[in-house]
Amino acid sequence: MPLYKTITVDDSTNILIWKIEESFETLSEGIKLTDHCQNRVDNMKSDMHRRGFMSVRHLLAIFGYNDHDLYYDDFGKPHLKDGKQISITHSYEYAGIIISDKLVGIDIEKQREKILRIAHKFVESEQDFVDQQDEKTRVLTVIWGAKESLYKLYGTAGLSFEQNVHIMPFDLTMPFTAGSIHHNDKISHYEITFMEFDGFTCVYALPYV
Repeated sequence: MPLYKTITVDDSTNILIWKIEESFETLSEGIKLTDHCQNRVDNMKSDMHRRGFMSVRHLLAIFGYNDHDLYYDDFGKPHLKDGKQISITHSYEYAGIIISDKLVGIDIEKQREKILRIAHKFVESEQDFVDQQDEKTRVLTVIWGAKESLYKLYGTAGLSFEQNVHIMPFDLTMPFTAGSIHHNDKISHYEITFMEFDGFTCVYALPYV
């Protein structure tokens, strides 16, 4: 069972990351999906997406949950029926979930130079900081992952990565930063943590307490 990482963030917040090495058929063994999720899998054209989806169900099982404990709201945000907060991510051969008593968001991204070409779509207040960096691909991947994590955490339609979600400058050797969401005349602040492995970046967000 390729459980890649287990991270205890605090007393109520835990992360599991799975390295997807099995076939879809192997991952499907012992997993019973809801009709809604079965339809989603059946309509996925990418084998990697299907394998990622099923690996998340194995991560849920490690936490003691199954697919019937999970539901999605109209925004597409996942929820657990027992009231715990959850966020889900998968990218290529990695999948991860974070579960907490607090609002949470998690994102895994493959570090690719393509991000340099699309940075203008999600970077605004961070531009001066990015311009000063030598490792722009790595830095932009952290910023994208942080904004994606906050977007998932907030779970509200209409957020602009460029205009509503802001990430503070950070040092790649110190895996912590902060972010804020400016929306509907309110500002909320969050702790951001990131880690890098095998050419991927994992970022997760929690509210400041």
